[in-house]
Amino acid sequence: MMMRMKQLWCAALLVLLVCEAAPVAELATKKALTLEVAKQIAAASGQFARKNRWNVVIAIVDDGGHMVYFERMDGVQTGSIQVAIRKAEAAAAFKRPTRVFEEAVAGGRTVLVSLPGGMPFEGGVPISVANQVIGAVGVSGVTAQQDGMIATAGVDALPKILAR
Repeated sequence: MMMRMKQLWCAALLVLLVCEAAPVAELATKKALTLEVAKQIAAASGQFARKNRWNVVIAIVDDGGHMVYFERMDGVQTGSIQVAIRKAEAAAAFKRPTRVFEEAVAGGRTVLVSLPGGMPFEGGVPISVANQVIGAVGVSGVTAQQDGMIATAGVDALPKILAR
């Protein structure tokens, strides 16, 4: 009986040690872009555009490049719709402003034009929280540089939006 008790005790101790040493699988915790935050980012971008009398398309996507919010100001050419969406998708997919691609192409790295999902025009800006990309803004309708300024104005408003 005493021997059996020792065996059970050793088996229980072994199980505890094995369980203790086994790695624990965990899921990642990540922030997600909400519709309300996307609307407020678009509002900040739109306010900057209207202040400068620039009519544009503003597209906001989540971290997977899926549309969360879209706005087309009056009088904007329909060609800007897909351009704004593509800029937002590229900024989310590559986790960097599309200006980086524009600068690379201007510097002679034309191979980037064929990069799947790449967009070599300024105006797409990732939205990040705690160094994690949660989405992106894409703007089209004026010059690429102005599009970039408008998108950046929306992203720069994020800390104030989240502090409310």
